[in-house]
Amino acid sequence: MGEVYRADDLKLGQPVALKFLPRQLAGDRDRLERFYAEVRIARQVSHPNVCRVYDVGEIDGQHYLSMEYVDGEDLGSLLKRIGRLPPDKALDIARELCAGLSAAHDKGVLHRDLKPSNVMIDGRGRARITDFGLAVAAGEVIEGEVSGTPAYMAPEQLAGKGASVRSDVYALGLVLYELSTGRKAFDGATLAELRRKHAEEPPTPPSVIAPGFDPAVERVILRCLSKEPSARPASAAHVAKALPGGDPLAAALAAGETPSPEMVAAAGAEGALAPAKAWAMLGATVVLLAAVLGLARFSMDQGLAPFPKSPEFLEERARELIKSFGYTVEPADEASWWERQGDYMSYRAAHEPSTKWRASLARTEPHPWLFWHRQSPRPMVPQKSFFLIPDTPIRATDPPLEVSGMLSLALDARGNLMRLRAVPPQVETPDASPSAPDWKPLFVAAGLDLLRFQPSAPRWLPLEPFDVRADWDGAYASGPNMPIHVSAAAWRGRPVSFEILGPWSVPERMPEQPQAAVLANYAFLFFILSSHIAAVLLARRNLRLGRGDRRGAFRIAAFVSVTVVLWWLFWAHHVPTQDEGWNLMTFVALAVYLGAFVWLAYIAIEPIVRSRWPELLFSLSRLLSGRFRDPLVGRDVLAGILVGAALVLLNEVVNAIPNWVDLAGVTPIPPDKDKMLGVAGSVSRLLIGLVSQVTALAFLTLLVLSLVLLRRRWLAIGLTGLLLVVTNLFGENYAVEIPAAIIASVVLLYAVVRFGVLAYIVSQFVYQVLAFSPLTLDLSRWYAARGLAFVALILALAVWAFRVSLGGRPAFAGARLEDAPER
Repeated sequence: MGEVYRADDLKLGQPVALKFLPRQLAGDRDRLERFYAEVRIARQVSHPNVCRVYDVGEIDGQHYLSMEYVDGEDLGSLLKRIGRLPPDKALDIARELCAGLSAAHDKGVLHRDLKPSNVMIDGRGRARITDFGLAVAAGEVIEGEVSGTPAYMAPEQLAGKGASVRSDVYALGLVLYELSTGRKAFDGATLAELRRKHAEEPPTPPSVIAPGFDPAVERVILRCLSKEPSARPASAAHVAKALPGGDPLAAALAAGETPSPEMVAAAGAEGALAPAKAWAMLGATVVLLAAVLGLARFSMDQGLAPFPKSPEFLEERARELIKSFGYTVEPADEASWWERQGDYMSYRAAHEPSTKWRASLARTEPHPWLFWHRQSPRPMVPQKSFFLIPDTPIRATDPPLEVSGMLSLALDARGNLMRLRAVPPQVETPDASPSAPDWKPLFVAAGLDLLRFQPSAPRWLPLEPFDVRADWDGAYASGPNMPIHVSAAAWRGRPVSFEILGPWSVPERMPEQPQAAVLANYAFLFFILSSHIAAVLLARRNLRLGRGDRRGAFRIAAFVSVTVVLWWLFWAHHVPTQDEGWNLMTFVALAVYLGAFVWLAYIAIEPIVRSRWPELLFSLSRLLSGRFRDPLVGRDVLAGILVGAALVLLNEVVNAIPNWVDLAGVTPIPPDKDKMLGVAGSVSRLLIGLVSQVTALAFLTLLVLSLVLLRRRWLAIGLTGLLLVVTNLFGENYAVEIPAAIIASVVLLYAVVRFGVLAYIVSQFVYQVLAFSPLTLDLSRWYAARGLAFVALILALAVWAFRVSLGGRPAFAGARLEDAPER
């Protein structure tokens, strides 16, 4: 391919090496193109253990390239002269070769001709990989092409199956074998003999040639020389990590370089837990889950006020009431959902001692939860889609009640009527006339005694047209000290409006937006725009510098996009109209947009984390590379589950204390309304819980920006913890919220620093799954199985993580069953 001369650069006053293409090859277009390709490819790689290529030129018809001059000799000549290197020096050279080859692979460059004669040892004893004449980009390998030096080619290369990163790893293993033993691993007089030996014969173990050879180094070399590419180390970085004392990550950081994703994935300990530690973590998780189940009786809505009626019963109850009110036409579409009376709960928490109102919540009226049911003579298509917000696709006002025959009805969880809205006919019948309605059936449906109520002046104006209206004041029999107001209206004798109002009720159609809310909206808009601009600028810079983890970003983005579409399939209210197609296209577009933004955000922030705090990404990088059964992944998932369960329990403790200590303002934890509906709702919440974990990017951004500003990790952790405390305050009662938020932030930050961001992601997922599930130990409740199913899911995930964290070792410290002595 060329002849190399030492030369002097007269302008810069330093020696260089000039590689000339032989004159007889100057007219060969293929050879000339390969000569220039060497420059294009080699210039992409800049590393202390790679010989730099400067430029290419032509003079008097001779083509040449200039490169860094290395004042030493090539490794092949050195080995011929001294036989083999001392073990310590061989190990140093091995690490340097791994670093140089890994730098080439990180740029997508395959060397394809790594051998001792293409490794220079400079005057300071450092190894420098040179001669990229056969190098190609990883995506340009041609099937069937055989390029390289046969004695140093992998079996698949000799078979014409093309080269890969693992082919270069095989050549690296051959070089390490030779510099450690002074002999080639395979030698043959003909190409056919070399091909057979590489494909079929195992190499002689180095310890046979050199007694006392380091067994750890021998294992690495022999693994590199595996016949099957999949059995070799995945990269040169993995080889370096497996060598005794190897830490390429620390070397890259010390050199001021951004380590590659592969280097980060290969860094860190194996992560396998000792059986005792793994059992301790799994046992602690089981104990915490049991405590969460037991404490739900005192901390959650369904524990303090059980839901006596199932959705199926309430749906049938709603249909029966609707027909009894005179609406007998069969609907074309129906929808049902749960809704919490948050204003009612907050009112009681603010005006009554918590130890009293919580104890009476199961006996007093109304129940804190409403069950809504809507009917329509046309398919219902909502006008707004509330993505990532715990709401239902069909709601009391969406789509608007503007079609005659549309009807919306709310029952409390005990089946008592709370609200009714019905749209009367648009065209009035000529002979129709107002008639006095019978209000008693409405009161009976609401569980109220009409005789206990006194007529009062109208106060709340119904939205529907009416010809008769009436209002009453009174109280529930179970709560005579709490006044309620009943408002009703009818059109031509049929009720069109009914509503029970309490001191907690606010006029929904007369919203007041305070100035603070307006400023918050502008602040949110500014945050969205600025985050997009920052993501684009940072991502562009990282891509230009070659730092972006494109593969990891694509996998996360694809996961987000696919999961969003699946979520829509389970969550949306599907109708057999053309609107269904538009909705599908809308959500696919939304899924693509979210995936694209996540891709940008990951490309923007991940390289910064990788260069400044790579320990946070060890297990996540391994997971994204497909190493699902890596012990470190299992360990960090198990730790995340443990932390998540602890955070759920902490939240329950805070919300259970008011049962015994009077604390104003603290309301119980509500179960997720979708999980209370059925399988589709539960699956949708799981899917959206998975998607929402991309907020870990925001957490990483906060942590790394704090580190960039403060330059000390402990200061960055402190600032991040302070912000976490602030964001975890809800304003119900700071006396318990602040200590709980501090404890939660300390636990969460410890998990992140100790186990990495994967543990953070898992802990937040566990929190979302368990903290708002309908948990109860009363198996007679219709929702008991649903809550226990989520606990079982987390427990199954913990068992899987437990098994993976052991790294293939037996779960029990004793011997395996098959190894037990016979009796």
